[in-house]
Amino acid sequence: MIPKRYAGLLALILTGLFPGSLWASLPAMVDGQEVPSLAPMLERVTPGVVNIASRGRIQVSGNPLLDDPFFRYFFNAPQQPRERTTQSLGSGVIVDAKKGYVLTNNHVIENADEIIVTLRDGRELEAKLVGTDPDSDVAVVQVNAKNLQAVPWGDSDKLRVGDFVVAIGNPFGLGQTVTDGIVSALERSGLGIERFENFIQTNAQINPGNSGGALVDLRGRLIGINTAIIGPSGGNVGIGFAIPSDMARQIMRQLIEHGEVQRGSLGIAMQDINAELARAFGLKQQRGVVISRVEPGSPADKAGLQAGDIVVEVNERTVRSSADMSNVIGLQRIGQVVEMSVLRDAATVKVKAVIEERPVEKISGKTLHPALDGAVLAEAGAVLNRSDLPGLIITDLKSGSAAFTAGLRKGDIIVSVNRQPIGSVNEAKYLIKRSRGRVLLNIRRGDDALFLVLR
Repeated sequence: MIPKRYAGLLALILTGLFPGSLWASLPAMVDGQEVPSLAPMLERVTPGVVNIASRGRIQVSGNPLLDDPFFRYFFNAPQQPRERTTQSLGSGVIVDAKKGYVLTNNHVIENADEIIVTLRDGRELEAKLVGTDPDSDVAVVQVNAKNLQAVPWGDSDKLRVGDFVVAIGNPFGLGQTVTDGIVSALERSGLGIERFENFIQTNAQINPGNSGGALVDLRGRLIGINTAIIGPSGGNVGIGFAIPSDMARQIMRQLIEHGEVQRGSLGIAMQDINAELARAFGLKQQRGVVISRVEPGSPADKAGLQAGDIVVEVNERTVRSSADMSNVIGLQRIGQVVEMSVLRDAATVKVKAVIEERPVEKISGKTLHPALDGAVLAEAGAVLNRSDLPGLIITDLKSGSAAFTAGLRKGDIIVSVNRQPIGSVNEAKYLIKRSRGRVLLNIRRGDDALFLVLR
């Protein structure tokens, strides 16, 4: 029973939260009072949220000694398995019912050979991968089926802290589940979860299996794709993160059109403004990012940007950190124009730059060292479009080659040679050339690091 003293407040809340059509469909009276419910909205939305199961195989990185047939012969060591089967359970959102496009997270379908989408009505459909973007953890798959129901797009740019939201997904493989909460924070970045981060933080319960599911407002409009949580042992403690729908929509368009996100480059190195730099540059507020280097011939150079310029706004969006700047630039297509507000000598300058494709120079590993034969390398910053990332990345690797036998794998980043950091191919050549005998490499592999010795 609802106390009479709360009746007026409840009516006010209902009037503010629900549109007229939804108000009319609310449940009947209870003790003379209207009872709020999200059921009418969820009945329209939940058919557009699906469960996704994927199965695939990945290459296993083993001990390089076990790749040597002589070692295996003398020590009776077995041949290591090269692959292992992976399985993943997650969620997805139908965003185009006519064409069957389903939006989800990259980590839900990563390395998948088979993707099965299960609809709310129980239909199981084999899905085709349209495109994926690991840097933002967004992926698009497509199903061929009739009578699909899409979740309508919302405008995540209009979200405010305190807005009510609902998370829909498949936590722990239990089946479709709905939780509610509020927007706890906006524009969360620097978490190290993805390369491009601009998360919506919510206290709506998000757990393993919710990834790729829908975060909707009270009108049932898609305003986010549930992606990650922070909590002990992978459990939810009220800190969940979702990719804003506007960001996911931009990425989805490129994935559908090109199969990948064609990111360009501005050609700058930058750093956050701390209190000491703010005083040194005479800033009244600690804001923006300072450009520490401009690459010659780059879009930034052509636009007239200079080292020491402080970027405070890009495309009318406030820049608070280098992560913000990377997010904005990383979502621009090649050929797009970006307009920046720059502080220079206490004056505000408007600068326009055209995003260009960053040239990537690749070299054969054997030109550096015989033990790198079979590997193709390039500067990591150029490949990954990060001017702050040093080292050489292995873009291609031939199985069974000298480099493979040495223990290297595709995607490895060589960050130092003989304990000396490297930032370019020329630096690596110089350090390897002056080596006497063995060459010590420090490798970054995903979240791990290791040393390898070349002989």
